[in-house]
Amino acid sequence: MRVVCATRSRLAPIHLNRHQEMIVIFGNSGSGKSTLARKLSDRAGTIRVDLDEVYWEPDQPGVARAPAVAAQALDQRLAGQAAWIVEGCYEVLAAHLLPRTPLLIWLDPGEAACLSHCRARPWEPHKYPSKQAQDENLAMLLEWVSDHYTRSGEMSYEAHSHLYAGYDGPKHHLRRADLSVDEIEALIEG
Repeated sequence: MRVVCATRSRLAPIHLNRHQEMIVIFGNSGSGKSTLARKLSDRAGTIRVDLDEVYWEPDQPGVARAPAVAAQALDQRLAGQAAWIVEGCYEVLAAHLLPRTPLLIWLDPGEAACLSHCRARPWEPHKYPSKQAQDENLAMLLEWVSDHYTRSGEMSYEAHSHLYAGYDGPKHHLRRADLSVDEIEALIEG
């Protein structure tokens, strides 16, 4: 399996070795994490974990689990898996996985791209009971996306930057807003 690195204006294919069969994709809401994770996991035949599934209390929207409980739930989802792809915006859970030396991918296409992606987001039935319910939260989501660059805490640009900078394992910062998921997919197929 290959993944593509896009930083500034150059593209380079990244060949994954056996130690890079674990991938953590993180970034702002709307950055394309779920789409990229789904396409990569479909292609590689690996499991995919959306960190929303372990971060929040089941059936209690907006109620976060204690960090240790969320980490334990994540470990249970990954138990026995030699290869996996995890995606989300939660720095604490991404950091929990770094001792396993995954490939770390920071999707950071910028605020305008994230806002555009959120406006075009298809219905997420694992998060909302209907497309209407999801759309009713769009204004809140767009504000959340914009605040990413100025807020503090584990879901902030600052936290993501520190996570990326502090990781010595394989990593790539994808910043090109004009690089579509289709282009990434084509380069992966190579």
